[in-house]
Amino acid sequence: MRATVQRVQSAKVVVDDSTVGRIDGGLLVYAAAAPDDGAEDVDYIADKVAHLRIFNDQAHKMNLDVGRAGGAVLLISAFALYADARRGRRPSFESAARGDIAEPLIEQLADGIRRHGLTVATGRFAATMQVESVNDGPICILLDSRRGF
Repeated sequence: MRATVQRVQSAKVVVDDSTVGRIDGGLLVYAAAAPDDGAEDVDYIADKVAHLRIFNDQAHKMNLDVGRAGGAVLLISAFALYADARRGRRPSFESAARGDIAEPLIEQLADGIRRHGLTVATGRFAATMQVESVNDGPICILLDSRRGF
C-alpha cells in the first residue's frame, strides 16, 4: 500500500458538484493498494498516518502528530500512486489493485486511522473527484508499506 500524506490547512473533495468530504486542517492522504496487499499493509499505513510528527509544537518544531495538533484526515483513493512512467509517455497502472480488491482495503485504512481516535473524511471510491487543498508548508510525505522508498 502506498500513500502520499500532505499537511494541509484545509481540504475538501467534490463529486458531481457535491462536497462529499471536508476537513478544516490536518492531513490530506492519497492512498492506493497493490493486488497482494493485506491487513499488515493497511495497519502500517494507518499507524504512520496517525503518528507522523509533522505538525509544529510551541517551539515551531515538527513534534506533533495530527491528533495532538487537533487535526483530521481526508482520505482519497488514488490508484495512480502505482503509476509506472519509466518507459514511454503513457503511465502503466498494472501494479495497482483492481477496484474489487482496492476498495475494501481503502475502507479498512479509513477504519484503521479512525481506531487511532482520528476523524476521517473520505472521497468516493472510483468516482471522478475534484480535490481542493491549502497545503501547509508544504509538507508532503511518501509512504510505502513495502518500504520501497
